[in-house]
Amino acid sequence: MTGFLICGGNIEDYNFYKNYAQNADLIIGVDSGAYHLKAMGLKPHLILGDFDSIEKEIYDYFSNMGIDVRKYPVEKDETDTELAVDYAMAKGCSKIIIAGGIGSRFDHTLANVFLLKKMLDKGVEGWIVNEYNQITLINEKIKIKKDREIKVSLLPLSDAVDGISTKGLYYPLHDYRMEIGPTRGISNEFEYVKDTDDFAEVSVKSGLLLVILARDK
Repeated sequence: MTGFLICGGNIEDYNFYKNYAQNADLIIGVDSGAYHLKAMGLKPHLILGDFDSIEKEIYDYFSNMGIDVRKYPVEKDETDTELAVDYAMAKGCSKIIIAGGIGSRFDHTLANVFLLKKMLDKGVEGWIVNEYNQITLINEKIKIKKDREIKVSLLPLSDAVDGISTKGLYYPLHDYRMEIGPTRGISNEFEYVKDTDDFAEVSVKSGLLLVILARDK
């Protein structure tokens, strides 16, 4: 079961996200992400948040559609996005995709990255996506479909990540230890040896590794 969360961060191309929505089993609008949902013409299963950043018109728009709208206090311990992640996991989502989770507030963006750890701890595959980045967190391995426009960056989220090995990347790593500080893992590329070689792999023995698939604007 896949959950698709739309937050209020930067979104440039609404068409880019419609494929994610079409393949989702659960769509949640997170606070001002309701504006994005309305612009895309999407009907979510739920909208939640403290609604400190949306107008009553938008709130009423979805309420009048019969959408489940849940309002939380402004003063709380969790971000609206964390509440949405918790809801999606409680509903049984094994994969959660966060859109609109990268915005002008770096603190919120970084907090969303930390939510990948919360999801991983529960055995949930988490992604943060926008038009230029796909971000996930691994503690074992991942298979990645190759794309000539994509750069692959590997960054430790724990103090150290041990036993990093890659297949199908131009700059290979073999049982490598990566620590927070150095930037060696930035901007790798896919290696193309055979036309049928469509996937690359990244694996780790211990630690938490961010895998960022990035394309230039």
